Amino acid sequence: MCNNCDYTIHGRHHHFGWDNSFVPAERVAPGSTIEFECLDSSGGQFTPASTVADVPALDFSKVNPVTGPIHVDGAEPGDALKITIEAFKPSGFGWTANIPGFGLLADDFKEPALNLWKYDTSLEPALYGKNARVPLKPFAGTIGNAPAEPGLHSVVPPRRMGGNLDIRDLAAGTVLYLPVEVQGALFSVGDTHAAQGDGEVCGTAIESQMNTVLKIDLVKDARLKMPRFTTPGPVTRHLDAKGYEVTTGVGPDLMTGAKGAVSQMVDLLAGQYGLDPVEAYMLCSVCGDLRISEIVDMPNWVVSFYFPRVVFE
Repeated sequence: MCNNCDYTIHGRHHHFGWDNSFVPAERVAPGSTIEFECLDSSGGQFTPASTVADVPALDFSKVNPVTGPIHVDGAEPGDALKITIEAFKPSGFGWTANIPGFGLLADDFKEPALNLWKYDTSLEPALYGKNARVPLKPFAGTIGNAPAEPGLHSVVPPRRMGGNLDIRDLAAGTVLYLPVEVQGALFSVGDTHAAQGDGEVCGTAIESQMNTVLKIDLVKDARLKMPRFTTPGPVTRHLDAKGYEVTTGVGPDLMTGAKGAVSQMVDLLAGQYGLDPVEAYMLCSVCGDLRISEIVDMPNWVVSFYFPRVVFE
């Protein structure tokens, strides 16, 4: 546990979805440092003994549990929480799945697939198959405050108060600002990942239970419309060492372009490294990056997919 933390919020204090009527797990003062025990996005449904047969049986009513909520004293609508992400404590186990009907290329990959990860908690690159080693960068995929609208809201889509953002740069050292919409903010966090590419193209990353240590401050009358964050330095140092292979999608629709760029990278990796296409697809999800390269030269836009060569070299 965290010796310098003011509170520990245990994993049993988790909830599914956002609802501003949830009873807070704790009331804290601004400036508090808190360790959260976060469950993985399956809520523990996948274990080291799981097989691909368990993927279709996934209970979606129990996905993306978040630990909390936390009532921050003095937080009011119009304020913002300032979340300093201090540390992650990885568990060493994770999973990546192709879930039928989910992911950017769902029409191309209709069968379930599952990769179980065992990684060193010192965060050495994690082995994938026989030849690939994926650099790790832990972060929380879901982090946010309760919405003003009453009732229970799905945790799956991201929202203006945060939520399932899946931004891999919300890693240790980053400072995140989240709009407050209700008294006390009612902050929660979960869906921790050991690694993910920008876009999380197959719908899952290296999903992994871990603890995170956060400092929560309050910015009064911030009038923040959407989440914003500040990184402590370069964000791709763990991937940049050997350069990238890049594929592109060009056309009048960004989603079609994204699919084309990823599909071509799947073909490239499968051909060069002897991977099954679905294995290449899942690998793209955990360490490759989708980028909008050009969005002004109508009628066509350019989407690029960057795959780090350090994974295989």
